[in-house]
Amino acid sequence: MPRPLDLLPFLLSGAVVTVELTAGAAGVACVAAFLAGLGRLSRRRPVRWLAGTYVEAFRGTSALVQLFWAYFALPLVGVSLDAMTAGVLALGLNTGAYGAEVVRGAVRAVPQGQHEAALALNLTNAQKMRYVILPQALVAALPPAGNLLIEMLKNTSLVSLITISELTFRGQTLRAETLRTVEIFGLLLVVYFLLALLITSGVRALERRLSFGMDRGGGR
Repeated sequence: MPRPLDLLPFLLSGAVVTVELTAGAAGVACVAAFLAGLGRLSRRRPVRWLAGTYVEAFRGTSALVQLFWAYFALPLVGVSLDAMTAGVLALGLNTGAYGAEVVRGAVRAVPQGQHEAALALNLTNAQKMRYVILPQALVAALPPAGNLLIEMLKNTSLVSLITISELTFRGQTLRAETLRTVEIFGLLLVVYFLLALLITSGVRALERRLSFGMDRGGGR
């Protein structure tokens, strides 16, 4: 009977797939959150409506159903996605809907004096957002964004239901073969925890870097 540590290499090969899923979905989520978050602040009603519809639709429905829709339902209307692409898109768009509210809240949290200062400097709206508002909003958005990223990491286990051999799928396969339930699920908990710890450390390091000088009034 294999020792617990002998099971680890098989699980770690699944962890690589989990990291790839998380990285890809994070890219989709960042783009979706940024566009939808700013879209909800737009002065144009159609843009606000479109962004709001996306956010409410993805927040108000199950991530698992969204995943099944992307993989099983879209091919019926002529859009075929491989399992990895479906997983990345479903997880990324789902997390991006929550991230959009983080972006919107962070932008609104920038003090009004900063907007007035940008106006006094005769900056255009685009320049104001780029040089004044967004650098400060990004720092405020990082902690909740990190939480969303960790939540997305854990949600990658859902893609095992569409045949992707990620960390949880590998654990289930190994458990069925060896019946070492306690050891295997214990290792899964440790691996997920370590991955989440890496995300937390990375987000905190990025937050320190981006917030340097903010307390002295600097934008960056």
